[in-house]
Amino acid sequence: MADGGTPRVLVVWCPDWPVVAVTGDDPVAVTEGGRILACSAGARAAGVRQGQRLKLAQRLCPALELRDRNPEAETRRFEPVVAAVAAFTPRVEVIRPGLCAIPVKGPGRYFGGEEALASKVWMAVATALAQEPIPDAVRDGDAVPAAAVPAAVPGEAALPTTPTTPTTPTTPTTPTTPHAQVGVADGLFAAVLAARAGVLVPAGRTAEFLAPYPVSALGDEALAELLGRLGLPTVGAFAALPPAAVADRFGPAGTVAHRLARGLQPRPLVPRAEGPDLAVEQCFDPPEPLAEPLVFVARTLAERLHQRLAGAGLTCQRVAVEVACADGRTASRLWRHEGRLSATALAERVRWQLQAWQSAGTFTVAQDGQDTQDTPDTGFTLLRLAPDGLSPDEGRQLALWGQAVADDRVERAVARVQAVLGHAGLRRIEPAGGRGPAEQAVRVPWGEPYEAAAPADAPWPGRLRDVWPTVVLRDPAPVRVLDEAGRPVTVDGRAGVSARPALVVVRGREERVEGWTGPWPAVEYWWDQSLARRRARFQVAVGGGRALLLTVEGGAWYLEAGYD
Repeated sequence: MADGGTPRVLVVWCPDWPVVAVTGDDPVAVTEGGRILACSAGARAAGVRQGQRLKLAQRLCPALELRDRNPEAETRRFEPVVAAVAAFTPRVEVIRPGLCAIPVKGPGRYFGGEEALASKVWMAVATALAQEPIPDAVRDGDAVPAAAVPAAVPGEAALPTTPTTPTTPTTPTTPTTPHAQVGVADGLFAAVLAARAGVLVPAGRTAEFLAPYPVSALGDEALAELLGRLGLPTVGAFAALPPAAVADRFGPAGTVAHRLARGLQPRPLVPRAEGPDLAVEQCFDPPEPLAEPLVFVARTLAERLHQRLAGAGLTCQRVAVEVACADGRTASRLWRHEGRLSATALAERVRWQLQAWQSAGTFTVAQDGQDTQDTPDTGFTLLRLAPDGLSPDEGRQLALWGQAVADDRVERAVARVQAVLGHAGLRRIEPAGGRGPAEQAVRVPWGEPYEAAAPADAPWPGRLRDVWPTVVLRDPAPVRVLDEAGRPVTVDGRAGVSARPALVVVRGREERVEGWTGPWPAVEYWWDQSLARRRARFQVAVGGGRALLLTVEGGAWYLEAGYD
């Protein structure tokens, strides 16, 4: 334990893991929700960044290959890494594919200290990523070259002034050559940043390590924006404020962020009496030879788990997925929960984990069409979901007049559809910030929490009137806009139109313009040269009672949406 009861945590981080899980030639990027989720080194060198719009990323890197995110492949490929870390302690917590954590206290003592533990974990993970068996020397205590792991920050030396600069030796990688970094610090939040920086932060000096980071690293965009306006741009400046003043000014969310900034746990430790066992499980007799039925059972178990937690007034930070086989083998894996996963989302993660175990050869189960009488010692005998890291549930206010009953019917119907299409096969529409119609709505898998990157109700200069088009193109189509003389219509920097639009040429077909309105100019990200863009939108009425939404950017016209 560090000062204040904060446990020491070791984090293993595999950069750009969503890219590692897909196939493609460099440069390649993985997309989610219409934005760049992760990109390869070649794409990053061309200016592609996480969170960018696809159109901007392709403009910066025309050769960029786009791939949809594949959570199942990410989990399956990450399983050998988790298994390598689990050789040092069974308490491996999967935060997400590509990022896992373990407590340092017990393993550190057994393996000769934090530096020795980090060295051995790094070597084991590097071997697993190379798809080679883990050498016995890693587990038996033989020395590992010091240059293979992040350098520990000496107790007397100054901490890094540039947290984003890793201290690990790096080599050029490709999308198919993954690598890992290891970091140790007080608490999970700081340990994740330490892994990204590739350092071992001495106990008690986590606040000093966090001090140079921007306040946006705390994960609360609204709080970070407010702190920036108040003249507190860094974590260290925010941590220097008195805790009582932070609680009065910023409320519970600010208090949690302030504790993180000081290198403490998100909430103080509150001892409580041992409570009831809230774990749920299902036994199979005879053993279930296939993994697919366990997914349907997992949905029922997840619902029972949520009911038990709600009945006890508790929520959990993690959920342990445990399975047992007929031959006596067992396996367990922790998944981050934080009270945000629905029953459907939790069951989906059970499916990912089962597939990862099967791909890694952890269990030998029958395949579809195989005679199970030839393999009597195979099959699953137990599936168990156990909550971990319990804390009081703050609760939520439900509506009156039967709203809860209606929501329950919707959830059951959704569960049946997702059982056929998969968890991501059914999505809901959520409002989002932006100026164009394609930016103001995002599709989110049903049951997953959603936090808008930008508030939808904020002022958006240049946004269209509240008349939504009926058809929005996924990729705007190039068009030509001509005047009566057949000359191209242009828009200058002051939003002045060169001539009245008379014709719109869409895919070689001419449409006579019967009326038009605009332009609505929009200047976006003028403070960032790599993201800055200027464009203007027009609404034009054409024959047949139809209307089109056109966009002009960089002298080129595009068809963005249509009104019927």
